[in-house]
Amino acid sequence: MVTGTAAVGLWVIAHECGHGAFSAIGWLQDTVGYVFHSALLVPYFSWQRSHSLHHAKTNHLDEGETHVPGRATFHSHSSAERSLPKHPNLAAIIAISQALLIGWPAYLLAGASGGPSRGKTNHFWPIRPFSTELFPPRWHRRVWASAAGVLLVLAALVALSVAVGSAVPVLLLYVGPYLVVNAWLVTYTWLQHTDVKIPHFADPDWSWMLGAFQTVDRPYGKLIDLLHHRIGSTHVAHHIDHRIPHYHAKAATVAIAAAFPEWYRFDPTPVPAALWRVGRDCVNVADTDGGWYFRDPD
Repeated sequence: MVTGTAAVGLWVIAHECGHGAFSAIGWLQDTVGYVFHSALLVPYFSWQRSHSLHHAKTNHLDEGETHVPGRATFHSHSSAERSLPKHPNLAAIIAISQALLIGWPAYLLAGASGGPSRGKTNHFWPIRPFSTELFPPRWHRRVWASAAGVLLVLAALVALSVAVGSAVPVLLLYVGPYLVVNAWLVTYTWLQHTDVKIPHFADPDWSWMLGAFQTVDRPYGKLIDLLHHRIGSTHVAHHIDHRIPHYHAKAATVAIAAAFPEWYRFDPTPVPAALWRVGRDCVNVADTDGGWYFRDPD
């Protein structure tokens, strides 16, 4: 748990490299990002591409990328009711457990929660049988290079297991922390743009600025903010300008909150309670005045 939590800091640095916020020297930041992300089994360039689309289409109901909610069906009263779970608490336990345990690899391998416009995508294989909408041909070499980095790390882990005569050290020292990193990542990304009061938008109502301001800052505490470079408590600023490095994000957040008090979002709910609320109450959205909001499961 401790190792995985600390390793998220490396993940965040690689994330900044992908945004061009780490260094003015392009080859240096791509090298750092590639090494750090590959070490955590993240395809660096592939995710750089999909994440740029997430920023370009934040909270777009059709063209968004990651944690895009489904629409409620209202062809009849009965079909609308079937679209929500009969036992919301049990459904929440299952949904949160699945998301924290396998949500991240499911997104990388099959585009889970990626939204309807690009279909079933794969961050390691940019061609058919997967959708080709996410990675145009000019990105194919970078996707293959990203996959090669991850495969190299996997090969090293297998070689280590063979060398020591057991997979147990790798399971304890790598796989366990890796799962913790993934759980943190899903927690951050899920809570940054999803809550009962956060709408999504479809065309023609959506705009880039409107989508960016559907980002939520949350209280993760001083220690987690230190380890994770404030990725969860200054994320609004990151969506307003992703080139802001983490060491300027707090000052940028203060400035944005002062300049746009009616738009800046901060939710003081403790993170575990917020995660439960999102997992339980944010199932699908319905068209209402002012956007597509999550329906009350009760």
